[in-house]
Amino acid sequence: MGLFDVFKDKDEEPDDGGMTEEYQSEDTSSGYTSEPEPAEEAPESSYETPTTEPVEETTSYSQTGTAVQSQLGIEELMDKRFKLAEAIDYVGGMIKDLKEKRTNLVKSIEDESVDIKNLKEKLTKINQFIQEESDGLQELTRKRSEVEKDADDVGSIVYSLRDKISEIDKVVADEASRIKSFKSSKGSS
Repeated sequence: MGLFDVFKDKDEEPDDGGMTEEYQSEDTSSGYTSEPEPAEEAPESSYETPTTEPVEETTSYSQTGTAVQSQLGIEELMDKRFKLAEAIDYVGGMIKDLKEKRTNLVKSIEDESVDIKNLKEKLTKINQFIQEESDGLQELTRKRSEVEKDADDVGSIVYSLRDKISEIDKVVADEASRIKSFKSSKGSS
């Protein structure tokens, strides 16, 4: 006879796996639910005829508890919970890795953005320098054109003055020749 058989009715069948009704209600109210394992089907005749001999329990309390846990699926539930905890930890690790990768990408993009902004500023300065040089070259071209025009004007004036000087020289040479010829005609007379 088992430890708790004293409290059992003689007509009661031991189909609850040795658990009392009070223990069963405590276990199901703990928040863990599992699908009951399919019970082995016994022939219908065994359910219809009550046993008159008391069932002797030969297992110890710990073996009964393990059998109860196994019958209710607590071990499988605990195994599922353990596997779920491992899966959640794995997913958490993946999320952490993704956050680190995203943080690294953000940092890389910010670094590249700063570098590109610096390059853009340099290109803007280069473009400004080129524009200033282009404007300076255009100003030099304009000044050169003015100087060239002034040089052409000076050349024209020089040619004009040379022509005038040549005419004056011709007049002076003609007058000198007349005076010489006048003097030579008076001197011989």
